[in-house]
Amino acid sequence: MGWACAQNLMADWPMFHGGQKLLGVAEGSLPDKFTLAWSFKTGGPVKSSPAIVNGVVYFGSGDSNLFALRLKDGVKIWSYPTKGEVDSSPLVLNGRVFIGSTDADLHAIDAATGKGLWKYTTGDKIPGGPNWVRSPKGDQDWILAGSYDFKLHCVEASTGKPVWSFESGNYINGSPAVEDGRTVFGGCDALLHVISLSDGQQIKQIDGGAYIAGSVGLAGGRAYYGHYDNAYLCVDLEKGSVVWQYKDRDFPFFSSPAVTSDRVVFGGRDKKLHCVKRDTGEGVWKFATQGKVDSSPAVCGNRVVVGSDDGRLYVVSLDKGQEVWRYEIGKAVGSSPEVSDGMIVVGSDDGSVYAFRGL
Repeated sequence: MGWACAQNLMADWPMFHGGQKLLGVAEGSLPDKFTLAWSFKTGGPVKSSPAIVNGVVYFGSGDSNLFALRLKDGVKIWSYPTKGEVDSSPLVLNGRVFIGSTDADLHAIDAATGKGLWKYTTGDKIPGGPNWVRSPKGDQDWILAGSYDFKLHCVEASTGKPVWSFESGNYINGSPAVEDGRTVFGGCDALLHVISLSDGQQIKQIDGGAYIAGSVGLAGGRAYYGHYDNAYLCVDLEKGSVVWQYKDRDFPFFSSPAVTSDRVVFGGRDKKLHCVKRDTGEGVWKFATQGKVDSSPAVCGNRVVVGSDDGRLYVVSLDKGQEVWRYEIGKAVGSSPEVSDGMIVVGSDDGSVYAFRGL
């Protein structure tokens, strides 16, 4: 699987926001009503966004563990201990799970057994989920992970040996996005970095506008992201220029976008879910919750699924932004929901992961 096959939408959801471009779009459709299929309690808040592959749910917890559960019933298959809270979302690739931890290590784990395979140590915590790319020669996979040591690290998937690293000017919070031989990410240096995946050299540095807390969605040579100075942007990566900027009220955006063929959907700390036109940034609708929306939405058909710090999980219509269904969890839902085989899985600050099945 090479550069050109970056975003295959599958029933699986193998990493943060579904695929290498971080578009947050699942195949198929969702029903109007759901029932709680199961929940699983951990020993710490679940800020990690789950990955779902071959009927298994993988996620990290504030209790310093990575868990693997059966999707159909929530039964624990294994857990893997780290030495720090696991806010990172897992990447599942070729029978292995890759995840960052606040212990500063990138961990590789056997997906079937939960056995640790290798650890790669960075200089600080790794809050964002790893991404991956096939090496230019096509002979191996490389894993990408950003760290609070200011660096984006690229290592061999099979061994954890370093390939290259790129040093930015501050903390890297989100997951790096991958498209067309490049990786794009922002961070606390308020810059959008465009890096060559073959050698880790910077292709372009674009003024991001402000501190970028979330991840970038990539589509059609454009990057979509929000920042701390209360705006959501679309940037042309070739020209290095802003195509459009969306501002509503004076609240920052921490949510990463879901990017469809014609819409961009994202949460805000103004307690709203926003939908804009992908080509112009013109507002289409806003959906109000009762808490900040740091959760990154997932789109499936005409449905958008998102969590809120008001303790609820919401399903709203993509076309009109009308509420279709909600579930009262009670504690903040900063984890981003994942959709697979008609089920929704999401974590909560109450320490549990919840799975919902359509009626």
